[in-house]
Amino acid sequence: MDVPTWVWIATAVVTLAIFTFDLAVVGRRPHEPSMKECATYLSIYVGMAVLFGLGVWYTSGGTSALEFYSGWLVEYSLSIDNLFIFIIIMAKFAVPRELQQYALMIGIVMALVMRAIFIAVGAAAISNFSWIFYLFGIFLVYTAVKLAKEGAEDEDEDEFEENKLVAFIERRFPATSEWHGKSLFTVDNGKRMITPMFIVILTLGTTDLLFALDSIPAIFGITKEPYLVLTANIFALMGLRQLYFLIGGLLQRLIYLSYGLAFLLAFIGVKLFMHALHENELPFINGGQHLDYPWLEIPIWLSLVVIIATLAITAVLSLWASSRMSAAEQDAKSGPRRDFQDD
Repeated sequence: MDVPTWVWIATAVVTLAIFTFDLAVVGRRPHEPSMKECATYLSIYVGMAVLFGLGVWYTSGGTSALEFYSGWLVEYSLSIDNLFIFIIIMAKFAVPRELQQYALMIGIVMALVMRAIFIAVGAAAISNFSWIFYLFGIFLVYTAVKLAKEGAEDEDEDEFEENKLVAFIERRFPATSEWHGKSLFTVDNGKRMITPMFIVILTLGTTDLLFALDSIPAIFGITKEPYLVLTANIFALMGLRQLYFLIGGLLQRLIYLSYGLAFLLAFIGVKLFMHALHENELPFINGGQHLDYPWLEIPIWLSLVVIIATLAITAVLSLWASSRMSAAEQDAKSGPRRDFQDD
């Protein structure tokens, strides 16, 4: 893709306008959104992503559009996994329900800025060092194995640990345990202190940045175009806040989500490694020559089919299994049934 400078600028301006409007609305009236409100906003954001993909198709061809849709689905599915951690963070800090929207919104904006930096660094590394795909591929396969193991261990809320940056801030800066609305700072006895909202927002933003270590290499396995990588991340983060409230209860039923995501990360990791072999420049592999085998390049349409099929199968199996487990629990609670007949 040949993306003109004005398109980059226009994308940045529109993104800034959308997030500013969203933040202004939430900041002016902190509240717990209704299901109707969440569904309305989420449908708008999803519709915008679909229309954007059609625009990419019209201006740059079907391959670029499929790359965008595939990258967007991968980022969106990984973001859904992030919601589990967000729920744990909200519970750990006992964030009032009416303030959770605002905390999520600020955290998402922070994550978007930091992801943009990650994408710029990743794009620069890819354009200068083709061997970086080997590292990305190995890292994603390692992450997939780790994610699958974590899914099998069924980690609970008590195992969540604050990252080192948040722990450092809590140690070095005076903080109040009382909530002061959406204020990040307060003054107590003439002393300026940070509020729980500050800690929560910092935790959400930095936690999402850690997740970006997985998602950014994953989407580079779908497309090498920085513009598509950035826009896929933008659209994935846009509806994350509404998704948090809309399917918060449903997340507990997606019991096989970790396995589905682990498979996707492993698939993309292998795809990256195969691409690295195809573009090989390392002297100790094939004498520094490319490996020109057609099967080393997985077509984008096949990647999209694998992504959609994996997400669909994971969702169906999760809901089916969780329904059976709920039914079994209900039967266990009700105890053995006895039928009495009149003599």
